[in-house]
Amino acid sequence: MIEKNYQPAEIEGRIGRAWEDAGAFKAGRSDRRNAEPFSIVIPPPNVTGSLHMGHALNNTLQDILCRFERMRGRDVLWQPGTDHAGIATQMVVERQLMERQEPGRREMGRAKFLERVWQWKTESGGVIVNQLKRLGASCDWSRERFTMDEGLSRAVIKVFVELHRDGLIYKDKRLVNWDPKLLTAISDLEVQQVEVKGHLWYLRYPIEGASFDPENPESFIVVATTRPETMLGDSAVAVNPDDYRYTHAVGRNVILPLVGRKIPIITDEYSDPDKGSGAVKITPAHDFNDFEVGRRHNLRQISVLDTEGRLDLVDNEAYLHGLPEGASEFAAEMHGVDRFAARKLILARLEDFGFLQRVEPNVHMVPHGDRSGVVIEPYLTDQWYVDAKTLAQPAIAAVRSGATAFVPKNWEKTYFEWMDNIQPWCISRQLWWGHQIPAWYGPDGKVFVAETEEEAVGHALGYYVEQEVITPEQGEAMANDPAQREGFITRDEDVLDTWFSSALWPFSTLGWPDSDTDIKRYYPTDVLVTGFDIIFFWVARMMMMGMHFMKDVPFPTVYIHALVRDEKGAKMSKSKGNVIDPLHLIDDYGADALRFTLAAMAAQGRDIKLAPQRVEGYRNFATKLWNASRFAEMNGCALPKGFDHTAATQTLNRWIAHETVRATREVTEAIEAYRFNDAAAAAYRFVWNVYCDWYLELAKPVMMGEDGPAKTETRAMVAWARDEILKLLHPFMPFITEELWAVTAPRDVLLALAPWSRQRGPTPAELSLLAASVAGDPVAMPTIINMPEPTPDFRDDAAEAEIGWVVDLVTAIRSLRAEMNITPATLTPLMLIKASPDMQARAQRWSDVVKRLARVGEISFADTAPQGAVQLLVRGEVAALPLKGLIDLVAEQARLDKELAKAEADIKRVDAKLLNEKFVANAPDEIVEEEKDKHAAATARKVKILEALERLKTVV
Repeated sequence: MIEKNYQPAEIEGRIGRAWEDAGAFKAGRSDRRNAEPFSIVIPPPNVTGSLHMGHALNNTLQDILCRFERMRGRDVLWQPGTDHAGIATQMVVERQLMERQEPGRREMGRAKFLERVWQWKTESGGVIVNQLKRLGASCDWSRERFTMDEGLSRAVIKVFVELHRDGLIYKDKRLVNWDPKLLTAISDLEVQQVEVKGHLWYLRYPIEGASFDPENPESFIVVATTRPETMLGDSAVAVNPDDYRYTHAVGRNVILPLVGRKIPIITDEYSDPDKGSGAVKITPAHDFNDFEVGRRHNLRQISVLDTEGRLDLVDNEAYLHGLPEGASEFAAEMHGVDRFAARKLILARLEDFGFLQRVEPNVHMVPHGDRSGVVIEPYLTDQWYVDAKTLAQPAIAAVRSGATAFVPKNWEKTYFEWMDNIQPWCISRQLWWGHQIPAWYGPDGKVFVAETEEEAVGHALGYYVEQEVITPEQGEAMANDPAQREGFITRDEDVLDTWFSSALWPFSTLGWPDSDTDIKRYYPTDVLVTGFDIIFFWVARMMMMGMHFMKDVPFPTVYIHALVRDEKGAKMSKSKGNVIDPLHLIDDYGADALRFTLAAMAAQGRDIKLAPQRVEGYRNFATKLWNASRFAEMNGCALPKGFDHTAATQTLNRWIAHETVRATREVTEAIEAYRFNDAAAAAYRFVWNVYCDWYLELAKPVMMGEDGPAKTETRAMVAWARDEILKLLHPFMPFITEELWAVTAPRDVLLALAPWSRQRGPTPAELSLLAASVAGDPVAMPTIINMPEPTPDFRDDAAEAEIGWVVDLVTAIRSLRAEMNITPATLTPLMLIKASPDMQARAQRWSDVVKRLARVGEISFADTAPQGAVQLLVRGEVAALPLKGLIDLVAEQARLDKELAKAEADIKRVDAKLLNEKFVANAPDEIVEEEKDKHAAATARKVKILEALERLKTVV
């Protein structure tokens, strides 16, 4: 029996346990052994993470696909797991040590610290998994993986070794994003660009051979910079080749102020004549653009900062090389000074010597570490790199050929732009938590890459014996006695970028390289659902690794969903205080309401503007479904065994069968095309408008009337349509539908495993199952039993025409009454103009319904509409409502004129903003979008008022 009130908190936990106890989400179930597979890998959330709205959207969409395909009889594998999140996890544990006043990481040592991290992971690392279960994620949790678990670690090591062997992993000295607080290289995704109100300093660089005079422009060249502290590492000044102002200076040298280093004036397209002075200092070791300029012109790379962002000048050969006498004194004075303190000291000295021309305020973007919060430093250092350009070529070709397609398609352009301009991928990180790089160094720094230390020792001993560094006898002794070779080779202390292990996720989670059983069945996966921000960091790299190691794409389709923003369109952030916690929404409204909201708003290519009120609205939708099911139960609606909806005789029942089939088709086609919002809209429209508002309302007189065949059939049809609704809504709202499925009738199967409604023939995979069943396969037979009947597409156009006319007529009259402000107590007459005999008969059959629902008095027929009647065109038939004398025409005209003036004033006010180029250019995007929404709403309101005024003119 259905409880009176819908309480999601009371059912969600219980339903979740029922699914788990039944193993409902297990891949490879015995009853699906021969079914067509469907697989998705979850974008692994950080093990340190907590569910945010992006997770909620991403996993809701994946779950819709998985539940949909599972109900269609496929063997679904939704592969779950978490990412070890190198920096984030290490920071969490280090913070915990500090809070507990325990020894820090360095004091503890690597081995002990890693033990502590694993301990934290065991105790606290599963929070987000439980939160995903609260959302209703139907993953095969028995297969949960972790990027640092034993099997995935073997895959990572094997990939590194093989790529190194093929020359696709190498060590190089390049610029990286360096975090001076965390003391590690970080990825671009971990860099947050922050708008800073800074300055642009214009510096005079004396030209060699000219007597420097601040008053003589011929004696110097002016460069503009936002980072004067890095000038100590300058190796050139660049001007644009087309900038005539500097033609005379190109090829000459300048003397670097304070330092005395001679550096050339070069031409390069990088210099923008319209920016600053048009001349820029080139510091290849401290700026990514300068690094590329330096490579083009073979300039020196002079690093003047250490890993903690302090000046590093003493004993710095690159800095001291070629400097005049006395330079070492300045180096000693500035050595060890923090970069920002050094900036002030250097500027003061530049001003004292006349080298500072002027200072301008300058608002610009400065990179910060998203976790440390400090300014990121472009830093020249030795790191491990992947030859991404070579690996990218097959991945690019796969998308160009259509082997992998992006939805929406416009994201392919972004993919190609990134991939066509791909740079070497820095994969090493100066951390302890992560996959330690499988590289060992010999006494002379020679690198040996191997899957195990024993293998590396063998390579090293063989190499040094061959080079005659050690004798064969020494080599044999060291090979046989670990004590003798202790310290002979040392392992690289760095770990791999987290994205390296994530790039292997589609096949490493399936047992590669240890087993290929699941690889053969579930690879490639069917679709990847992810956000646009990691197309390059994750999607592209999975494509590269999949093509290289599996020789096939990891997924034929990549569905890119948009961002979830706040209700005004602003990006959510803690600093703005506009973050909406999905767990709070689940607590307040239930997981189903949140899921349906996200699906209903997930239009392709359009960000979601989320307001809690929207979630509350879909909670009301769930309540509507609950109450409709209670109504059916209270009226004895039950589905008889063997009931055939296509055999219904009552027009109303054939109409709901027709509409149910149509809704099923619309939802199915929309999900198949990844139009989640259209699928949700079709389901919502059918459930609320068609089933609840119309069918149940029209069926009430029958169900409350005398017993007989019509009542029996209607009760059965109400139950049948309810069950079809539960199936349609299950991918979107799994908890409430599973609960109602269980309590409305005895069931042989969970709704999660029940067959999807289908009005078409079996798929090829199901045909093969059918053949196996006929052959007596005991595993295939249960699947066939649970498969939907391959019935033809049911439709009844005559029933739709009749009931549809009733619905449209009542709707039109209700709209008119609302427009004309007619009170509910006022019954309006209705005349059907030039109605055919069939139409008259239809009107008479449904006259009681129309009178009751449309607040109509007498229904009559005429050849022409009387004077003072408003005419409505309903499905080609003319209906007239004589309103003269029923409404105060003067008062109604005045009311509508007032509403029209208000709408026009609103439009004018918004136009004043949107037509102001300065406002559009400077206002935040969310404010501009909000004004556009206001304009659209006011315009729509104006159109409706004008329509009402036009109708009013006919009432004379």
